[in-house]
Amino acid sequence: MGAAGSSAEDEREPLLAPPHADPAGPPAHSRVYGRRWLVLSLFSLLAFMQGMVWNFWGPIQSSAARAFGFTGSDIALLVLWGPAGFGPWLLFMWLMDKKGLRASLLLSAFFMLLGSALRSIPLTELPLRRWLIHGGHLLNGLAGPTIMSAGPFLSTTWFAPDQRATATAVASLFCYLGSAASFLVGPQVVPAPNGTGVPAAAVTAVSDAFIRDRIQLVMYAELSAIAVLFAAVLLYFPSRPPQPPSVAAASQRLSYRSSICRLLSNMRFLMVALAYAVPSGVMAGWGGVLDMVLTPAKVSQVG
Repeated sequence: MGAAGSSAEDEREPLLAPPHADPAGPPAHSRVYGRRWLVLSLFSLLAFMQGMVWNFWGPIQSSAARAFGFTGSDIALLVLWGPAGFGPWLLFMWLMDKKGLRASLLLSAFFMLLGSALRSIPLTELPLRRWLIHGGHLLNGLAGPTIMSAGPFLSTTWFAPDQRATATAVASLFCYLGSAASFLVGPQVVPAPNGTGVPAAAVTAVSDAFIRDRIQLVMYAELSAIAVLFAAVLLYFPSRPPQPPSVAAASQRLSYRSSICRLLSNMRFLMVALAYAVPSGVMAGWGGVLDMVLTPAKVSQVG
């Protein structure tokens, strides 16, 4: 009983606590602003589009192979650019800590906009076009560290304590919803090369050029949506409200370097990180190539 009680008390302690915290000090004057829902909506929609762009090619891999000459390795590499974008994650976390949420989100939105623009350039030379598509997806992957990790920071900065769980859940789940939406949008707009979902009399009319045009249409639509969201973030997305919503939001931050070192040496944090990273990695690796895995089982991209 004593050991269990001690363990429970340890679990209630924060992973990182300010060394000179004064719990008896007067709380900062706090206020919750209605604009927090606009900030959450803009962030969540950007996360939705980032996930949708990342998982663009997997659900239509048969059409992509026919229209652009993609191989299975190309599709797998396009999916891999998402996790590869997490390579410089320390740099993005430093930017968020030092420059605030606005600067880091603007940079991520710019990467998404530039990447979507590169892959949407309608070149006729397919080898060069494939290079631009791969480069565009790498840039979209570089937006991942901020999109996937800024949800708790946003909820702490803008929301009251009793709303943080909801705000964090919404901000964190929209990226996954975008990935799921790509399974619906792509196959519904882009026809399968074997004519699945097309009337029998019109099967011969589904040419490579028609498939390419439909893929181009979806890419233009996603580029337009990202451009609108980038403009909205550029016009209005403050890093923080004029007054903090809680004492936690107003508390002094720890040193970035020392906090990283302390976290990486904290076994409880490493266990939590592992519990999140393993299922997320399995989901990302499996979901992105799901259509390619099921194709040999005679399951087409439209069902």
